[in-house]
Amino acid sequence: MLPVIDQKPSYEELETQVIQLSFETEKLRLENANLKRLIFGSKQERFVPVANAEQGAFFTLPTQLASSPAKTEQISYTRQKPQKTHTLPSRQPLPASIPRTEIVIEPAEDTAGMKKIGEEITEELEYEPGKLFVNRYIRPRYARPKDEGVVIGTLPNRPIEKGIAGPGLLAHILISKFVDHLPIYRQRQQFLRYGVELAESTLYDWIKFSTDLILPLVHLQRERVLKATYLMVDETPIKVLDPNKKGTTHQGYYWPYYDPIGKQIFFDYQKSRSREGPNTVLRNFRGHLQTDGYAGYEELAAKPDIIPVGCMAHARRYFVEAQDNDAERAQWMLVRFQALYAVERYCHENQVSHAKRYELRQADALPVMAEMKEWLDRESFQVLPASAIGKAFGYMLHRWPRLEKYLTDGMLEIDNNLVENAIRPIALGRKNYLFAGSHKAAVRAAAIYTLVANAKLCRIEPFAYLRDILTRIAAHPYKHLDQLLPCNWKAA
Repeated sequence: MLPVIDQKPSYEELETQVIQLSFETEKLRLENANLKRLIFGSKQERFVPVANAEQGAFFTLPTQLASSPAKTEQISYTRQKPQKTHTLPSRQPLPASIPRTEIVIEPAEDTAGMKKIGEEITEELEYEPGKLFVNRYIRPRYARPKDEGVVIGTLPNRPIEKGIAGPGLLAHILISKFVDHLPIYRQRQQFLRYGVELAESTLYDWIKFSTDLILPLVHLQRERVLKATYLMVDETPIKVLDPNKKGTTHQGYYWPYYDPIGKQIFFDYQKSRSREGPNTVLRNFRGHLQTDGYAGYEELAAKPDIIPVGCMAHARRYFVEAQDNDAERAQWMLVRFQALYAVERYCHENQVSHAKRYELRQADALPVMAEMKEWLDRESFQVLPASAIGKAFGYMLHRWPRLEKYLTDGMLEIDNNLVENAIRPIALGRKNYLFAGSHKAAVRAAAIYTLVANAKLCRIEPFAYLRDILTRIAAHPYKHLDQLLPCNWKAA
């Protein structure tokens, strides 16, 4: 039997292994840096460019908006650090809408025979904890003469028939959980401090009954949103208790559909993140659809009646994360992103029309986008595809036609941050109540989120709105149900 001779690897094989190990080490280092930033770092993506010859020339270039109105403004893409001022802070007057209780304090000295020459007013902002009180509906019964029957007053419409919860209490429970993110068990502890013991199951039943009552209104809001020709879509996870999954939770998803023109939104709950959810909801949609790069929207984007629009904020995020990998290239691109967003900020602050925004983008954003595309095409051959900077390049180049689509119409936004802002309350809420009790509970939560989000968009105080519609909706004519939508609502 011949002895086994160990063959040593060649120099070329060792060099290949070193390159692979170096690549794996760099990949792990970047992943570790991203994890540390997610856990310990700031969630902001603010970028302060490092001054150099090229960037300095770009930033100090005075960009004159040629198509701006007679009162023009010069944009400079620099952000100066504000100087500290030592002016004393001024106290803002208290809003006139807050009820006042007048307390007159007479001097200790006898004022008989004195003439009042004025008064000095001091206002103190005070707080009194919420109160529980009982409405006692007393209805005397009267007997008609000659035994013709009994007469008694009619009870007003109540949200839960034969229940003890009034509309104000139900609205308070809903707002506390879905706006102030207060779990039910904490609300129960509050009620105990007020001297009333309410079972958690009772509170959950009240949420169920209240939501079932307003579901027709939520369906109407959904129909109105889906009639729009420009929508933004996103998704966010929610853990759900499922009896079929012992010892763990199910991962469900809320899908917000936002109409930027009509400023209205609705939330849909789906058991998964699959494309079936948006495909079903948007099966009859026609128009511009703005999303991030999630593959679940690709089937919709391929429809001839749908025009896909990309999100520049997601493209920018890749370059923010790539600064640790390739600072020079990442910062070059982030400088150009700042130029694009400076145009958007000018349009927003000056409330320009869609037509004017289109003109400004063509004059100031289009050349920057052309420079970015030329640079991406050239530099993409110089980066590793699997590296952080390579992924940033790949994301933008793969979605470039959708990213530049916003330049074609002043109606379109540069990103879908508006719909991302709408899901922030859900992210805050799930940190407190952790999960939905069932899939049906998640559907009901989506209904409540829909109404309170639209109330916020219409600048309506959500508690006053929910209390009013819970009082009125049971007896409200269905053909006039749109009167109770936040966009049409007027307090009774």
